[in-house]
Amino acid sequence: MKAYFDIESLISSGNILNELDYERALIADRKLRLLAKSDKKVSVVRMKLRDLIEEYERNIWSDMDNISDEKIVESDEAVRIAERERLFFSNRKQEIRKKLKELDLTQENLGFILGHKSKTHMSELMNGLKPFTMKDLVIINRLLRIEMTILVPRFLSIEDQNRVKKAMETLKKPYVEFTSDDLVSN
Repeated sequence: MKAYFDIESLISSGNILNELDYERALIADRKLRLLAKSDKKVSVVRMKLRDLIEEYERNIWSDMDNISDEKIVESDEAVRIAERERLFFSNRKQEIRKKLKELDLTQENLGFILGHKSKTHMSELMNGLKPFTMKDLVIINRLLRIEMTILVPRFLSIEDQNRVKKAMETLKKPYVEFTSDDLVSN
């Protein structure tokens, strides 16, 4: 599973599979609310997302008597992770906007430089609803002089972290250490 939220992938999959994607979808819905006011295409995406959210809530959370303690713990952890991701994307957006302002550039100008023709697409990238490509991030780094640590998400899925740890155990190289992020995704 991806370590970041991709709204298009979620909608094309047709369902929300876990609490983390549910929490990410709730955050995306709030962001899309603003974008949908000026773009009918975004409004359609938001409606599809809201349908997935409602279906997940109906399937998972509608029968309160059958919700396990483990589900509550999973939900709490998903809220924590999704909020930390939201803060990362918000901070990145603010840093990019600050640098654009210093250089008398607009978000639309940046989209043009990056080769993105759609204003909506650029807004989705800036808001973390779609992932920037690595090439986009390198261009932003060089153009706006923003550190890559601010631009590139460092989240790894729990599955990826476990795979690396297992490989390290197999290699038996005690001088090589893998540090886990305090922010992980399912």
